Amino acid sequence: MDVTVRATSGALRVLIRCAGTAPRVDSSEMPTHPVRLSARACETAGMSALRLTDAVCIVTGASSGIGAATARRLGEAGAIVVLAARRAERLERLAAELPRALAVPTDLTAPGHLERLVEATLAAYGRIDVLVNDAGQGLHVPLLELDPQDLRAVYELNVVAPLRAMQCVFPTMRTQGAGAIVNVSSATSLRVFPGLGGYSSTKAALNMLAQVARLEFAEAGVGVSLVYPSVTATEFHQRLRAGSFAGGAHHIPVDPPELAARAIVFAITSGEAHVLVGDPPRAITPGADDAWGALLARQAPRPGAGSGETVM
Repeated sequence: MDVTVRATSGALRVLIRCAGTAPRVDSSEMPTHPVRLSARACETAGMSALRLTDAVCIVTGASSGIGAATARRLGEAGAIVVLAARRAERLERLAAELPRALAVPTDLTAPGHLERLVEATLAAYGRIDVLVNDAGQGLHVPLLELDPQDLRAVYELNVVAPLRAMQCVFPTMRTQGAGAIVNVSSATSLRVFPGLGGYSSTKAALNMLAQVARLEFAEAGVGVSLVYPSVTATEFHQRLRAGSFAGGAHHIPVDPPELAARAIVFAITSGEAHVLVGDPPRAITPGADDAWGALLARQAPRPGAGSGETVM
């Protein structure tokens, strides 16, 4: 694989020529045994703050919505942003707005694309400080109508792709001795809603992967966080894999994507494990504090109560 980086319109554009099989992460570099955490590592796992000035940050799903808003906020904070998504033209336009940005058209579910993204980033900047796993897709249908093929496809993007992205950036972060990974989950993984079982299950799976990664990566100085958006004013509900958005009788306020971006940047710079999108963003502890209790208090009603409210 040859990677060529060119400057254009104040941004960086990457041209990649693939020859043969794309390189893959060496599995021998990943832990094959339970990680024993020292007291210092546990402290790092709880609070692994990172400065954004000149930090190299990969953002997936960067062509629109929360991903694009996050890229802009990181750029404003002085970070170097690597934009990854499938829609190349949108990436190029966004890259032109951000000094030193790199646009890498990427299909996260296609073989070799994540490896290519990492190689392009390292070729341009020589390091990776932050990964924001934002790309995802909704699947809003009742369980009896849930097509297993749709569920598998959404799992590939919402669960497997973030896992592979973490695997791909970790060796570099471990060598550096520091890094931050933020996985964008969903408030639907914290509550139970009819019609969202398929989608919510993908985010619940992502939550577990991220929490395990937080423990396993701590010795290397790499922090892993989860951010939980609610309904957000993006293209998300117009691009569902299947089903449709139903606002219902109880209308949840729609957040601007900039609010989620603020929470993501807070997670990066604070190292908090769980961050609920809000104004301001809130660090939460599952099952143990007022913020979490307030969230659970808004559970969907029991069958027969007649609510159709939903969230992202």
